[in-house]
Amino acid sequence: MTDIDNKDEERHRAKMAKRKAVQDAEVASKTVEKGLLIVNTGPGKGKTTAAFGLALRMLGYGKRVGVVQFIKGKWHTGEKDAFSAFGDRVVWHAMGEGFTWETQDLKRDIAAAEAAWAKALELIADPTISLVVLDELNIALRYDYLDLDKVVAALKARREGLHIVVTGRNAKPELVEAADLVTEMGVTKHHFSAGVKAQQGIEF
Repeated sequence: MTDIDNKDEERHRAKMAKRKAVQDAEVASKTVEKGLLIVNTGPGKGKTTAAFGLALRMLGYGKRVGVVQFIKGKWHTGEKDAFSAFGDRVVWHAMGEGFTWETQDLKRDIAAAEAAWAKALELIADPTISLVVLDELNIALRYDYLDLDKVVAALKARREGLHIVVTGRNAKPELVEAADLVTEMGVTKHHFSAGVKAQQGIEF
């Protein structure tokens, strides 16, 4: 451990005291409390994972969470099993038919997206739910399976106090503009590029 003399300790203490005063003033200036529209987008891994982290945090405070998956549907995931342990505090609807290159059926894809959106509206209207995760909604919007203007209007008109998280690549500019928080996840390095397949507990 590096030796620290009294002068160094005093300089550090004074510097941190000034920083604390600035931080405290910054925190005190934030007085608005509201339900947030959060968008996790970008080509990097972790968009859905981050959304489920928020869901877990909300559950930790005794709140209820709703999840609608717009693309993922029939395949088994560890997160669904994990959240099932919370019983009816988590409402989970995996309503996707898979990616469009898998279904190869445009009408089927649109019908699935419309059914998922109808379920999302039910959860958004449910006053017992504090957080709604709309997983891969961005993909449904990217392929024009849903009316973008209607979706954005409904998200903006969410009831007071409700938090909504939308995930998926290529978020539409209109959704980004409407959101309170947007995180763009980039790719620095991904194991898939090195030939590593999707693995249990990491990708699903």
